[in-house]
Formats: sequence, C-alpha cells, structure tokens
Amino acid sequence: MSKIETIIKLLREEAGYTALSKLKDPYRVLITTIISQRLRDETTEKVSKLFFSKYKTPKDVAKAKIKDLETILKSSGFYRNKARNIKSASKIIVGRYGGKVPSRFEDLIKLPGVGRKTANCVLVYAYGKSAIPVDTHVHRVANRIGLVNTKTPEQTEKELKKVIPKKFWREINSLFIIHGKSVCKPVRPKCDKCPIRRYCKYAKDNKRHNN
Repeated sequence: MSKIETIIKLLREEAGYTALSKLKDPYRVLITTIISQRLRDETTEKVSKLFFSKYKTPKDVAKAKIKDLETILKSSGFYRNKARNIKSASKIIVGRYGGKVPSRFEDLIKLPGVGRKTANCVLVYAYGKSAIPVDTHVHRVANRIGLVNTKTPEQTEKELKKVIPKKFWREINSLFIIHGKSVCKPVRPKCDKCPIRRYCKYAKDNKRHNN
C-alpha cells in the first residue's frame, strides 16, 4: 500500500466512514457553497437553512428582490455581493440551462460568484464527479503533511491531482476538512492525537525541533 493510500485509509477511519456521502441537490450545493465563502460553518448552516426555507428553486431566486435576498444573507458577510451573485447565477441557470445547475466545470466557473472551489464542490457533492475542492483546511493539511509545497489553494489543487490517484479525488475534500477541524487545526494542531503523524512532515519537523 502506498503512502497516500495509507493516509486515506487512516483518515477514513478517523472520519468514521468508507464511502462518499449521498449526493445532494446541485442547486443547494451551489448556493450553500457561495454562502459559505469567508464564513464559519455554523453560520453557513443557519443562513442556508433560512435561505432555502423561503427559496426552493433557481426560478424562485431569479424572481426575488435583491433587498429580500440581502436581508436573509445579512449575517453571512459580504452579503450584498453574495445576494447579487446568487440572483445573477440563478437567472443564468434558469435562462440558459433550463433551471438545472450545469454539471461541467467549464460552465460552472462562468457563473457569478463561482470560483474553482465552488465549482469543484458541485461536481463532487452533487454530481459525484472526480474533482478536488480546495478550501483553507485542505490547503493547510496538504501542506503540513508534505503532499504539496504550495502558496495558494489553486496551486494546491493542481499539485494534489499529480500526487493523488484519481480514484481518491472525491474523498479528499471531506477527509481533509474533518481532519483539519478536529486534529490538524490552524493553531496548536493535536499532533499527539493524529492518526497520520508518522507520515506527516510537520509532525516530524516538530519532533526534531523539540528533541
């Protein structure tokens, strides 16, 4: 078993699952990911729940008033931009794609407010396609382990695709996020409780410094 296969096996055990979660509604994945930009998970969940309690479909949002969208999104930060992007993206989805969120990266990335991470989240969590969404957790964990040596999430995505077999791509985001939140935290990571510390460059470097 290769190093990366061993790491993934151990992270699966830590996460408590061995398969991808059930695929979700593409529009909900898209909008929730846009809302989540620069926002804590707890707040994302609350705002998204409120949003979808009033707006169920792209058509609902396309017809909504910007002020009404801003009111719902106000606690999400950058709410004016998010409201404009969500309304514009919804209008495009209705007008150009018949109300269905596109399933091609090239189409998703053209939607207002959609960057590489958001597009890849839709591909992975809504359509079950092979992609690696990279957020701050994935970027940090990948660099700490030593799988990559990069400065930006975009670079991390590109390099991870080189070192991780494609059959594992869909799992990387969820596995690294769970690990990043519970163990490999931004400040004071819990290396003593880390299941992959023997394979981690950061842990090995810290051990040498502490000896």
